[in-house]
Amino acid sequence: MSQPFKIGFVLFDDLTQLDFTGPLQVLSRIPGAEIYLVAPTLEPVLTDCGPFILPTMTLADCPQLDLICVPGGFGIDDAMQNSEIINFLKTQAQTAQYVTSVCTGSFVLGAAGLLEGKRATTHWSYHDALSRVGAIPVRERVVRAGNTFTGGGVTAGIDFALTIVREIAGDGVAEAIQLGLEYDPSPPVNSGSPDKARPEILAMAQDRFAPRLKKFHAAMDVVLTDS
Repeated sequence: MSQPFKIGFVLFDDLTQLDFTGPLQVLSRIPGAEIYLVAPTLEPVLTDCGPFILPTMTLADCPQLDLICVPGGFGIDDAMQNSEIINFLKTQAQTAQYVTSVCTGSFVLGAAGLLEGKRATTHWSYHDALSRVGAIPVRERVVRAGNTFTGGGVTAGIDFALTIVREIAGDGVAEAIQLGLEYDPSPPVNSGSPDKARPEILAMAQDRFAPRLKKFHAAMDVVLTDS
């Protein structure tokens, strides 16, 4: 592993806060990690639950990264159409050791042509749409395809990040980080995936996502038309 190991998160308005902060909390603990929070400008970035995040560097000023990560969120609709973000990803991916995403951030990678012919995952409600960006959908929590790692929805970002830590720094470091964070899930309910949710709960969630998916597919139509 190079020292320092440069890790960059691409930020955009209306990203899902835990998509970003979950992996950040894990990956920042890799020995020698150097974190970059990059965005088109240094203006505060609004998350989906209210708090702002302050980028530390613009896309234009960012050095070559060892690992690049794109979180998800409703803001992917605009991020997929942002030529500065897409060009940044294409350039960084040429020499980055790891190209990664969490949740629907996979579609931003896909819009940059970085998932073509690769196995990938995303949030369960968007899963079937991965083929629209040339990816091969795989229903797993973390999927690796060469140097490309994709994580499933939101909380899967923690498993995703620990998987990368194992790859970079070994089991011992991953275990120590897991213990330090007391990451030992034992939820009081068992409805964390479509396979486990009761039918009426799944239907409720699908109804909630339906308007959002309509907007997402409309944005995807524009991306595919322009590409």
